[in-house]
Amino acid sequence: MPIIGTLVHGKYLDSVKLMLVSKEMRQQDGVTDAVAIMATPENRDILKATNMLLPEFAKALDTDICIAIKAETEATCSEVMDLVKVWLDKGLPGSDSQDKADFMPRSLDSAVKLMPDANLALVSVAGKYAGTEAKKALDLGLNVMLFSDNVSIQTEKDLKEYAISKDLLLMGPDCGTAIINGVPLAFANAVRRGKIGIVSASGTGLQEVSCVINNLGEGISQAFGTGGRDGKKEIGGLMLLKCLEYLLFDLSTEVIVLISKVPDEEVIAKIWALIKMTEKPVVVNFLRPFELQQLSNVYSGNTLAETAQIACRILTDKNDKNLALKRRESDSIFQNRTLVELPTKESRKYVRGLFSGGTLCYEAQNLYHQKLGNFAYSNAPLESEYKLEDVWKSKEDTIIDMGADEFTVGRPHPMIDYSLRLKKIEEESKDDETAIILLDVVLGFGAHLSPHLELAPILKKVKADTCIIVICAVIGTDADPQNRQEVIRYLSNTGSIVTTTNAEACMLAVRLLQSIRSS
Repeated sequence: MPIIGTLVHGKYLDSVKLMLVSKEMRQQDGVTDAVAIMATPENRDILKATNMLLPEFAKALDTDICIAIKAETEATCSEVMDLVKVWLDKGLPGSDSQDKADFMPRSLDSAVKLMPDANLALVSVAGKYAGTEAKKALDLGLNVMLFSDNVSIQTEKDLKEYAISKDLLLMGPDCGTAIINGVPLAFANAVRRGKIGIVSASGTGLQEVSCVINNLGEGISQAFGTGGRDGKKEIGGLMLLKCLEYLLFDLSTEVIVLISKVPDEEVIAKIWALIKMTEKPVVVNFLRPFELQQLSNVYSGNTLAETAQIACRILTDKNDKNLALKRRESDSIFQNRTLVELPTKESRKYVRGLFSGGTLCYEAQNLYHQKLGNFAYSNAPLESEYKLEDVWKSKEDTIIDMGADEFTVGRPHPMIDYSLRLKKIEEESKDDETAIILLDVVLGFGAHLSPHLELAPILKKVKADTCIIVICAVIGTDADPQNRQEVIRYLSNTGSIVTTTNAEACMLAVRLLQSIRSS
């Protein structure tokens, strides 16, 4: 199958625009794969791993754009390449970028002049340049949400120390979610304002907790993302501590939620020391079982959903700690659940989790381990020995993060573009060992506006052709841009089981596995 490529010099597009160009190319008739991506060393390594690193890319500069198209014929390749050149010059079909170009500021300095009251900048450029742009924003007195990844850990530390010296926030790098003063940023959800503050080193963790809080009738004062590496020894929890301290003294925050993979011991000690300074309740979720320090105002959540539930209960009755720890009958995750028909084929005995949210994938693996005792295979496993040799080929029980780099080269994040996940669903359904397919469907700003329309055809086919059980966790609120209730109804009508928390979906999958293997 022919593949052609070209380099574009002297033009910069951010990663989101390049991903949209890539998606538009792949939607053209006759195209089997395509990518538009900056020619950084990291991106070229990923191109090589996916057999898209063409000879003409060998001498590319970091500032060049690599474009590669694989199609059924050379003529199709050439036709689409001609279209790409038009898109890069005038914008994608249906966009108004050309009309607005004269009114868009071309630098942070000019943007601040247009918006002198601005107090936050969201930076999303190639990792090599992200540190420089973030430093410019801090110099201008702006708090920073650093969406970019591939930023060195030393640069992260330097930026955060500099931000603290100026009494500013540096959320990130690789910070995908925050809700500041009621405004959702990047991948975030529409939630009501309220009295619960969140500090999170996890994007989808922050999303689910904020959604469950909203859906239980409470609201968010502030929700800070810190970037996933903040709790590491090299960073020292600089933003976890800075944001936690802000919430401790914020009059609009009455309950605090802290979410992170288990931080370094020195960071944990600093967290406890800070919490001792307040009487505010703090609900902690380190995403794996962890013995918390016995402080009267510290509570532990085993799952993201439970963490949100505890925060809401504490807010309801802060004078009764036991109330926050009781599980009400209405919270039973299997209440009113209809009977599920188990696969009859003996070979069908494994679960295949295909997640768009990294933390949701991590939580799924953790719950699997807690209940079954062993570990699932993954591209991002809990234990290194369970790392998949080939991320494209599942092995026994497999739970993968499809938002990881190996799946997103030149592609929009799987919350935006479902095409690759649809292929994986089809692939797993053809595997005679697959008994359960487990999915997350994350709603909100930045996510696909109609995920149910993407998923429904393939899920109906899976149910029609096989006895595979499909479980979908829909994470979102009724105020999100997508119609959450319509998404739930649509997916339910495919024959899939739909839950509204990740933990419920995962626990149901585990119980069904136990039933399958005991029958």
